[in-house]
Amino acid sequence: MRITRNAGTLFVTGALTLTLAALAYPAMLGIQTTSATSVAVIANPSSGPLTEADRDFVVKVRAAGLWEYPVGQLALQKGTTPAVRTAGQHLVSGHAALDDTSRKVAKTLGITLPNKPSPLQQGFISTLSADSGSKFDSDFANILRITHGQIFSVVAKIRATTENTLVRQLADQANDTVLDHITVMEKTGLVDFNYVIVQETSIPKVPAVNLTPPPPQPGEPEVVLTPPAGGASLPSAGASLPAPGASLPVQPSPTPTVG
Repeated sequence: MRITRNAGTLFVTGALTLTLAALAYPAMLGIQTTSATSVAVIANPSSGPLTEADRDFVVKVRAAGLWEYPVGQLALQKGTTPAVRTAGQHLVSGHAALDDTSRKVAKTLGITLPNKPSPLQQGFISTLSADSGSKFDSDFANILRITHGQIFSVVAKIRATTENTLVRQLADQANDTVLDHITVMEKTGLVDFNYVIVQETSIPKVPAVNLTPPPPQPGEPEVVLTPPAGGASLPSAGASLPAPGASLPVQPSPTPTVG
């Protein structure tokens, strides 16, 4: 992943506005093919017709969690303000819940899911892993605000068009989660809307190889994003933030388990 600033604009190469191509497993996730997403019906389960776009959406939810969950853990560990740590807590809890739903939906509908994020998404993790201090806080808030802003419209389109009840339920949950994450990023006070909005609407093309999460290998354990210890509930995005210096729990790294 490459982040550059030019004339006051932050360019993050790539996005989470993703489109997949293959039937059993995605060949590509990339914003440049969003408009060409097929509505062809690929299966007719009891939950309703399943289109290519429906299948792709389930994979997008899984792929998003595979990089945003560990980034949320980084925010809990490295965030220098209560607002950044709160945003990290929301990422961890939100994507643990979405991951559980997406894996159940995928199993029911026969959709193959990745166990690792795409090279681009791994780049986001690497960038934020290398950051520290206020630079981490700023990059975290702006990268996550950009990617959530991009995926927000994708969730809405799926919710408006899918005929599959399971995909519809996942889209409802994803819509609430993405809006929550957008809100907590904005509450950090670090989002620069001048370049975030530009980035959301003018994304450079990225090679397909960088946008595709690797397919699971035969016999590879399924990675499960575990919920916070004790199942503690999160405050709403509009709730008051913890007082300065308040600590938030740090979750262990995702442990590969057979699900």
